[in-house]
Amino acid sequence: MSCAIKAESRCYFRALGAHVCRMRKARGMTQAELARAIGVSQQAVFAYELGDRRVSVLILARLAKVFAVPVEELIGMSQPVRKGRLSPRAIRHAERLQALSRTQQRFVIRIIDVLEDRSTRDHTAPQESRRS
Repeated sequence: MSCAIKAESRCYFRALGAHVCRMRKARGMTQAELARAIGVSQQAVFAYELGDRRVSVLILARLAKVFAVPVEELIGMSQPVRKGRLSPRAIRHAERLQALSRTQQRFVIRIIDVLEDRSTRDHTAPQESRRS
């Protein structure tokens, strides 16, 4: 019975690792960049993505924060919420982004992330009184 549990666990961590790998690549991140963001070595990220290393709850929380998704979505307990179809303009922008080099893609994605972070902070921060 314990062999079945080990096999099931191994299968789960492989699937989780593959999911982390897809999310990382979708954001144009390298393993080294993800490693720095979650506070582990690049070798650890490599092992997580292969499913050779178990992912702790602490690392799951850090990954969820980096990818800006709920932990439940990261571990496969919920499906991502689709916000609707992309507009033709958004599709054109995505195609233009794909045509850029990996370095340029990462640069553009970082700019979008910074703008998104600022927007989120602006909406969640208490409004300061305006001076006339």
